[in-house]
Amino acid sequence: MDEFELIKNYFQKISNNNQSAKNLNDDVFFDKKNKLVVSIDTYNEGIHFPNFNQPDLLIKKILRASISDLIAKGVKPKYYFISASGDKNKFTKKNLKIISKSLKQEQNKYNLKLSGGDTTNSNLVSFSLSIIGFSNNIVERNKARLNDDIYVTGNIGDSYLGLKLIKKNIKITSKLKKYFIKQFYCPNLPYKICKYLHNFANTSIDVSDGIVSDMSKLVNKQKLSFEIDLNKIPISKKLELYLKEYNKNKYNHLFHGDDYQILFTASLKNRSLIKKISKKMNQKITIIGKINNGYKKNLIKLDNKPQNLTNFKGYSHRF
Repeated sequence: MDEFELIKNYFQKISNNNQSAKNLNDDVFFDKKNKLVVSIDTYNEGIHFPNFNQPDLLIKKILRASISDLIAKGVKPKYYFISASGDKNKFTKKNLKIISKSLKQEQNKYNLKLSGGDTTNSNLVSFSLSIIGFSNNIVERNKARLNDDIYVTGNIGDSYLGLKLIKKNIKITSKLKKYFIKQFYCPNLPYKICKYLHNFANTSIDVSDGIVSDMSKLVNKQKLSFEIDLNKIPISKKLELYLKEYNKNKYNHLFHGDDYQILFTASLKNRSLIKKISKKMNQKITIIGKINNGYKKNLIKLDNKPQNLTNFKGYSHRF
């Protein structure tokens, strides 16, 4: 079963008396009365990251991936707690010093404060992070409206190519290799947008498991469907260069996740406002599709022709 079947079958019912848990159908806990927003994530070696060879970059990726959950809700993160598992060969004094330095850099970049955690011994490296922020409201899942535009921030696909390079599945020029590996470890979070997201977004989520997979989560309890145009999904100049130079298909690089951009929907009337805010922030924001009636199937189009949706489903946690 996948993670949603697991939650539905075993844990949703016991959260029914806790409105702040959002029926376990969002990325955060939101206590409206106390303006408290909390997210927690776990990252395991061999699943969420291939190895521990670059602890300085890995810890940045893990922290940014966790921050992304709150940003996608329109909330600035303030505090974080980190728990780590590993052995003496991985958590050497040298590596711990490197990790500490990287965490300090990220704290300064995102105005965060380390507030606690835990450490345990384990053969494989694992991290769990809790991120806390405060807000009067959040942009929830399952609030899309019929005929909404579907938007995504930034670029998609760089991280996936970086992962393939780390796993040594492909070979490219050293300059491009350095860029894509950095994008895997240090995604460019659309941090500034969380300040404005409440002004125009009806619903939102971060792109962690892939655009189609995350879009499905975003509208999963609504009688609506989504339509995405493959040609409109934005990619970086570097990815364009790679695809052209190595004669690769763009569409094989867009749905694997780890992008940590924001996927959101907004009413057509907000197009000019979003364009204005995008320019003000110097943040790329692109319309990639629209929300349709529920009687229609979810749709991926290429040159206005429907594609097989199963080819674009992205990552799924299975048990």
